Formats: sequence, C-alpha cells, structure tokens
Amino acid sequence: MPLSTTGALVADAVARRSAVAAFNVITLEHVEAVISAAEAVGEPVVLQVSENAVKFRAGRLHAIATAAVSAARAAAVPVALHLDHVKSEALLHQAADCGFGSVMFDAAHLPYGENVAVTREAARWAHAHGLWLEAELGEVGGKDGTGPLDAHAPGARTDPGEARRFVEETGVDALAVAIGSSHAMTSRDARLDHARLAALHEALAVPLVLHGSSGVADDELQRAVAGGISKVNIGTALSIAMTGAIRAHLDADPRVVDPRRYLAAGRAAVADTAAQLLTTVVTAAAG
Repeated sequence: MPLSTTGALVADAVARRSAVAAFNVITLEHVEAVISAAEAVGEPVVLQVSENAVKFRAGRLHAIATAAVSAARAAAVPVALHLDHVKSEALLHQAADCGFGSVMFDAAHLPYGENVAVTREAARWAHAHGLWLEAELGEVGGKDGTGPLDAHAPGARTDPGEARRFVEETGVDALAVAIGSSHAMTSRDARLDHARLAALHEALAVPLVLHGSSGVADDELQRAVAGGISKVNIGTALSIAMTGAIRAHLDADPRVVDPRRYLAAGRAAVADTAAQLLTTVVTAAAG
C-alpha cells in the first residue's frame, strides 16, 4: 500500500468525528507491532519517531526511517510517518527526504513571541517541502526527566484566545494542546480539562492533538476524542508493555541468550497494547 500522510489520516478522522492513533516507535519491533495491531483492528495508524529516538540512534534518522517506510508500504492498512517533538532545524530539514509526511515542531518551551517566530519559519519551510506541521502551545510537561506541571502552573493549560492567535500567526496545520495530560506517565490517572478542550475546539479551525495519552484512561480518551481531539499520541504505554514482557520472559528463563525469544515476547505485548488503544481511540466517535 502506498505510504499515507498524517494530514490525510487526520482529515479523514475529522470527517468521521473520530481520531487517528499515533504511536511513538523506537525499534523495528515497535514498528512491526504497531502495524500488526493496526491491521488486526483494520484502522490506519501513524508511526512517530521522536527527536529523542533519533538521538538514541546516534543522531542518524535514515536507518529507522527506512525500516519504517518499508514496513508501512507492506502494510494492509494506511500508515503514515511523523517526526515528533523536533527542536532541531537540521533534523526538520531531513524529514521530507526520509519519507516523513509531517513534523511536530516543538518550541513550546520558549516564550510566546519566540515560539511564534520559530514555528512560523518551521511551518513556512515545511509547507514549501510538502510537509504537514503540528506545533504545541501550553506545556504538556513530563519530557526530558521533568515532572508533570502542576494543574495551576502558568502555561499548564492552553489558552483558547492565545491559541487562535498562535495558529493565525504561524500557519500551522494542527495544534497540540495542554489540557491535563503529561508525557511519560506510567499510571493512567490523568484527568483532562474537558471544558478547556471544548473552548479550544470552538476557537480553532485546525485539528487538535493530545500528547501524553498513555496516562489517560480509556473513558477519558474517548471523551476527549468526542470533544474534538483528532490525533492521539501514545508512547510510554508501548514501552511499559515491551519492558514488562521482556522482563517476565527473562525472569522465567534466566538462561535465555537468544534475543529473538525475548524480543518476540516484547513485540507481541506491544501489538496487544497498541490494538487495545487503537480500538479505544477509533471507537470514540462523537454521538
């Protein structure tokens, strides 16, 4: 199947009043597991490679991108590639040549004016090279070893009026909004600000993205999709599944040295988790 694009999958989800699930992948096993899950559920999916994952691979994007593109083209469902949480302009400029159809450019840590300036330039460059660009306003928190923001901390929630101005001033195609989730959560007890989501959905004409979705329970995820979230980002849940399965496999048989055995267990666990979350996300159409 031809490689799809995030923009096309999100547009289709918006038309269906649903959302597309986007999973962060680190290894080839992640890629294979997510595609297997999408095929089992019969739904499209986005494979996301973060800047941190690229750093893990010594700063080389091409190898994991080539593997993901090859797997995506062999899939029985539409699959898109997305470069996630990019702060490096140099990495942004590699996206199109490596098969990515979209990029999340992350300048949310900067003051508003600087965020606007660098994101506007990133969007200009991305559009000139056929890329769909996502940005973030408000801080989701929980990345790079930092804890989640306090719910009442400045910047912990995206302001609807500021978000409208930001989209108009930057020309981005989608906006990741801070409504109570946090990156790297290992428990699923985040409570979302659904009133804030409703105000953002009313204020903005672009699709809304939820980051840190691993920490959000199924009912909260479904309510968020029904309330206007069109792309749901998931990463930590896959890491929990893979690590737990590998640890259990090695604990059960400490003599195992063939990585295919424990990696197979990890891959299967990731596929099961991704299938469950895909089902949660895509069955949450607003009624």
